[in-house]
Amino acid sequence: MFLSPIGYLACMARKAKYVLEELSHPGPHEVRRGDLALIGMPGLVYTPRAGLGLPAVAFGHGWLQPPGRYRALLRHLASWGIVVAAPATHRGPLPSHRLFAADLRTALDVCVGVRLGDGGISVDADRLGVAGHSIGGGAAVLAAADDTRVRGVATVAPAQTMPPATEAARGCAMPALHLAAENDLVAPAVGNAEAIARAWRGPVRLRTLAKATHLGVTEGVHWSQMLLQGKGEHRTQRLTRALFTAFFLDALGVSKDYRALLEEGVKGAAVAYSQGELVGA
Repeated sequence: MFLSPIGYLACMARKAKYVLEELSHPGPHEVRRGDLALIGMPGLVYTPRAGLGLPAVAFGHGWLQPPGRYRALLRHLASWGIVVAAPATHRGPLPSHRLFAADLRTALDVCVGVRLGDGGISVDADRLGVAGHSIGGGAAVLAAADDTRVRGVATVAPAQTMPPATEAARGCAMPALHLAAENDLVAPAVGNAEAIARAWRGPVRLRTLAKATHLGVTEGVHWSQMLLQGKGEHRTQRLTRALFTAFFLDALGVSKDYRALLEEGVKGAAVAYSQGELVGA
């Protein structure tokens, strides 16, 4: 039996809904938490309890934010089999975006070059990605532009950087997923996430998180909320966890089973811009 185009889209939309529900929950792996300070860099690392040849992602925090404000997101990715390292550098009011990007690349070096846990965890150098929020998102773009190992980039409410993330995006041929916060007053979508997505050289999707604010993806309470707009939002966090997980599982060669969530409509995360085939790239 053949489905009509409308029937096919309806079927895929239903599948995307089921995938969203599945990836909103923790994955099958027990998670271990470590400290990057043990190898000379302040920050956090989350890993599955064991596994060889795992994918890894370096995550950049937002302006003034400690990595602990993304604990649930980092732990969630690890529960789905992805090693995540989050440097706690450049947290002051005048961070160096270029050096922050270098720290993200160094975090990937650590993941690849050091046996994590009790030696039962290793990372495949051909399965690396970068991600980030706010300036950490912009720094992730800078890092990807200078590191040919990076196979995927995901950002949420990315901010412009110096040098400009939009210029760096022109040299990024790997797949990317950018999430813009609809009500972001700090890094408005048009001048930040959308500009980065439209400058992207490779396949890219830009989705808009409905009613989300700049700090919607963060957790807990932090003094920076007196300076920055927004606070933690359950829906923003849930959508970000699921979309990031689906993206990196696909882009880093773990599983193709979650592609419907990347390509089809998702309530609360409408596609605002699309270029190329994001999956299978």
